[in-house]
Amino acid sequence: MPAARESLLDAAYKALTTRAWAAVRMVDVAAAAGVSRQTLYNEFGSKEGLARALVSRETERYLQGVERVLRQTGPAPEAAAPRDAAAGRVVAAAAWTLRTARANPLVRAALTGCWSERLPPPPGAPQRGPRPRLPGQRAVPSAERPLPGPGELVGRFCDRAVAALEPDWPQEELPALGAACETAARLTLSCVVAPAGPGAGPSAVGSPAQARREAETDAVSRLVRGAFARLPGGEAVRPG
Repeated sequence: MPAARESLLDAAYKALTTRAWAAVRMVDVAAAAGVSRQTLYNEFGSKEGLARALVSRETERYLQGVERVLRQTGPAPEAAAPRDAAAGRVVAAAAWTLRTARANPLVRAALTGCWSERLPPPPGAPQRGPRPRLPGQRAVPSAERPLPGPGELVGRFCDRAVAALEPDWPQEELPALGAACETAARLTLSCVVAPAGPGAGPSAVGSPAQARREAETDAVSRLVRGAFARLPGGEAVRPG
């Protein structure tokens, strides 16, 4: 039942925003979603299964956002070089990454590998021991695909960037494009792990939090554009 599954994941995420995962009770998640606890266990198998599904959904939504931003090509200034336009699209994806990591603790943990005590155990962490299942509760398959870690998420960011940009890129320059996208992805991750301080970019008017956000966005923009500025033969790229 897809609708019940999404409602349960929404309820679990909302609960996580107000309390530590260890304090989130399955019965409360089920009640908030308007289903029975049996339905919750039937769908996810256990609290660990619920956590796994929640992390999987949030990281997939993040990656879908990366792809969406990369493919949103607005009108570029006439004087802009094609590689500058490409860099601008990757900058937009990097800025999306920063915004999502700030707003979503699960995405931030998946990107950085830093799981606080408030969050579910990181993917692959040993559990404290077997827990009894309710009657009719399904077991979570042990062969499920592992959840992505920071390295794989960087790779997926890079893959989506290359896929979005390569239609307008000469075939002989694709290796250089891939290298630039990988560098941009790693630089973006470094800004998530160690955000820039308010003094790292131009001064901003507003709250300290706003100044910090603007400094982070400015820092990642300069780093990503620097990666694309080093592309050989950028002037040979066909306009989109």
